[in-house]
Amino acid sequence: MNMRLMSSFNAVAAVGVGLALQTSSAIAQALEIVGAPIPGGTEHQPAGTNIAAGLQWLDHMILVIISAIVAFVCLLLLIIIVRFNRRANPTPATFTHNSPLEIAWTIIPILILVFIGTFSLPELFKQQEIPQADILIKVTGNQWYWSYEYPDVVDANGETLKFDALRLEKDQLEAAGYTQNEYLLATDNAVIIPTGKTIVMQVTGSDVIHAWAMPAFGVMQSGVPGRIGQLWFKADREGVYFGQCTTLCGKDHAYMPITVKVVSQEAYDKWVEGAKGGNLTLAMN
Repeated sequence: MNMRLMSSFNAVAAVGVGLALQTSSAIAQALEIVGAPIPGGTEHQPAGTNIAAGLQWLDHMILVIISAIVAFVCLLLLIIIVRFNRRANPTPATFTHNSPLEIAWTIIPILILVFIGTFSLPELFKQQEIPQADILIKVTGNQWYWSYEYPDVVDANGETLKFDALRLEKDQLEAAGYTQNEYLLATDNAVIIPTGKTIVMQVTGSDVIHAWAMPAFGVMQSGVPGRIGQLWFKADREGVYFGQCTTLCGKDHAYMPITVKVVSQEAYDKWVEGAKGGNLTLAMN
């Protein structure tokens, strides 16, 4: 009889685990993977925040400017090579300077730098001026995983929401709704945030210096032990976004990814209620 009960219990447990994995898989499939690196890619990831959009526009503008400068300098070099080589110009000029030209090559670069600064400084200030948070998240870098805390999410026992996020191994990806392409990108627990809300993250480290970086959001902040750094963003597109630690922090530095899921306010509220009871699974329906 006991053996039968044990077998029945194991069968029920197996069904429960299977349903949980199917639910997790359905959740991952319900959200589009937006921010992820592309092998061999050369372009930015799709911008998930206005900060990232501004940085990408600034990068493209500067690329146009420096490309024009390189083309102009190469053209001058070509003209000099053709017109002033020994065969074409056997008798070189004897002048030592040209004041108008020297003034021009001093003033023009200054004007170019002022023009670039006119657009780049506002983008810098936008990142560094931390606004009032709608949602505050504390991030702690550990060797070699991330810990998260939502100080404003408190359960009935007065405990704040805390959890760790570790990378998923290859044999865990499909059960969690990912593919093998997301190896070293996906984590078992994700940071869940709603669209349209100002997210402020306080970043620190528990052992050595780490760095919390999310390319699609245009943010990166070093996590220094004993100090608190801050970053902020407001995500405007639902989906899954991947990041990485970007400061060399030890032998497993390449194995502490970041996963952020941006969802609707309704889905976020449901997740918060479940997380208060210890269920970190994101329910999309």
